[in-house]
Amino acid sequence: MVPRILVVDDEPNIREVICFALERAGMATATAGTGTQAMATFRASKIDLIVLDIGMPDMDGLDVCRQIRKTSSIPILFLSARDEEIDRILGLEIGGDDYVTKPFSPRELVARVKTILKRTGTTSTAGRNEQDLTVGELRLESAGRTVTFAGNAVLPTALEFAILETLMARPGMVFSREQLMEAAYGPGTYVADRTIDSHIRNIRAKLAVVGADSVITTVHGVGFKLRVDTERGH
Repeated sequence: MVPRILVVDDEPNIREVICFALERAGMATATAGTGTQAMATFRASKIDLIVLDIGMPDMDGLDVCRQIRKTSSIPILFLSARDEEIDRILGLEIGGDDYVTKPFSPRELVARVKTILKRTGTTSTAGRNEQDLTVGELRLESAGRTVTFAGNAVLPTALEFAILETLMARPGMVFSREQLMEAAYGPGTYVADRTIDSHIRNIRAKLAVVGADSVITTVHGVGFKLRVDTERGH
């Protein structure tokens, strides 16, 4: 199955560069020049991932992401001309999966898209060690990319899913930020510690909604671990 990527940017030349790079890598593309067009295309088409510019005139990328996250956990890779930490953290906290700043390397962007798609299971899964994980009332199904707690659905993004999968595979074990970074982004990719912290905060918030409070514990100076006693009320 060929992944279909929606590229959203108000600059036509940037859309062309991104689409050319993605199509050379064997993906199909759709484009939108405004946030409104992006929402219409997302609702009308089968899209596997969105490359989303933050700075658009009618509806910025953060607003588009907020609207999409009301109904979907589709992977979103943000683009921005600004490299301020607050932009990066805000983008990830509202449900973005990754973040690339302009000017960007098309090769790097394609690599990040591939990493996210691999985590969602959109690309070939040959050779993957897929397994279902259950810790207390928390259950993760790798093949279906689903997470539930006491039967209630949780909707993690692709990278949040990868982090949660890593924690659930070894409940009670403490993972460093570097280990979680590699699990989510793959080896050789650097992201700031605060980016991992943002993903952890998002996972905690989504688990809290379904009654799984304090499932992920911070071990100060070391990293994070999943509590073994993940029963309702804990």
